Amino acid sequence: MAWHADCIHSASVLQVKQEPGVTGAERLLLVLSALASRGKAMSAKDMLAATGLAQSTLYRQVAVLKRWGFVTEDAGYYAPGPISLQLALGFDVNSLLVESSREGMLQLARTSQESVGLVVAVNDQVVCLEMIESTHSLRCSFEKGRAVALKAGASAKSLLAFMHEKARGEALDRIFAGDAKGRAAIEAELEQIRARGYAVSESEVDPGVWGVSAPVFRRVARGANANASITLMAPSSRVAGRELQLADWTLRTAHAISERLQTRLQTD
Repeated sequence: MAWHADCIHSASVLQVKQEPGVTGAERLLLVLSALASRGKAMSAKDMLAATGLAQSTLYRQVAVLKRWGFVTEDAGYYAPGPISLQLALGFDVNSLLVESSREGMLQLARTSQESVGLVVAVNDQVVCLEMIESTHSLRCSFEKGRAVALKAGASAKSLLAFMHEKARGEALDRIFAGDAKGRAAIEAELEQIRARGYAVSESEVDPGVWGVSAPVFRRVARGANANASITLMAPSSRVAGRELQLADWTLRTAHAISERLQTRLQTD
């Protein structure tokens, strides 16, 4: 999550190190994931630290990705290449989730005068798919395409709380490996979030940032699964006395987007 104007920027570099058994084409995806998570050009040293690959293996993967245009190199630094940009542009144009959410997000941002993001859970990270910025000079937001760990903050907890039970259990096993006390604490908090319908946090990811996040549901054959979450974020100093109102607006927006998405899925 990033602050703008006089706020603090504390986006961290996420580790996407390989797991045992990762072979072949998955190593290519590991390199791309590292570049995507960083959000800026990376040196070979940075990529080695982020992926856990051997140097010779890393260079082989990078050579293939460069040849196909997925990665570009400039003065020893690597970044997503033009083919990656084409994929991103295609995602923006064709993503049903983003398209179905944008109108509601714009309305929520106008009504609240705060920043609104659309987030999903990917590989134990919270990834921002779309962002509507506040018009205030002092504002806070995710940067579109960036990611933070799926562990703390309203966005992460909303996604975890309303995730399919099996997927949630597996994610918590990984995130809280060796931390039984932390695992028990967050499970209790996630139960409360499910009962309330939304998650709230303050200063959990960045100091002085308040956030509320509500799930967007996509109905499937066996019921309704959380597909994403809508998150409203603001400086804590501007939220005092408005918490319940902002939470209600965010929850209503998420419900409206869920209905719109379901209608589109039925008609497309």
